[in-house]
Amino acid sequence: MNGVAGDDGPGKNENEEEPSLFKQVMREQAIEEERPQSANFTLRKILGGDFLSTEMLKKQIWVIVLIAAFTLVYVSNRYSCQKDILEINELNEKLKDAKYKALASSSELTEMCRESNVLEMLKNNKDSILHIANQPPYIINVPENEQ
Repeated sequence: MNGVAGDDGPGKNENEEEPSLFKQVMREQAIEEERPQSANFTLRKILGGDFLSTEMLKKQIWVIVLIAAFTLVYVSNRYSCQKDILEINELNEKLKDAKYKALASSSELTEMCRESNVLEMLKNNKDSILHIANQPPYIINVPENEQ
């Protein structure tokens, strides 16, 4: 079809070589083979992920699992400790409030039990028969041998 009779030879060979070359390149890319690890790691290889080859992951899988397990334990332990610290702080605040309430009620009770306050409450209460003594207390001495 290029119009020249007998000129098919070179064009046909070129078209045949092209698909075979393409097939060969595709086969090479499709086959996953392990490449040997190079001794030097560069930042480009690390960021590119070249160091995470299948062989290396096979060798280090238990180390990776162990690191993941330790990470989970660390995170859960930290969460638990933070939760306990928050509970301790809350309980300390409640304890402080209870101490202040106890101190306030104790001081109110002490104030109400003073003699002057008791006497004033007795004066204000007309039903009470209690009153202030006019005479000093009298001490009765009982000898021990007369019993």
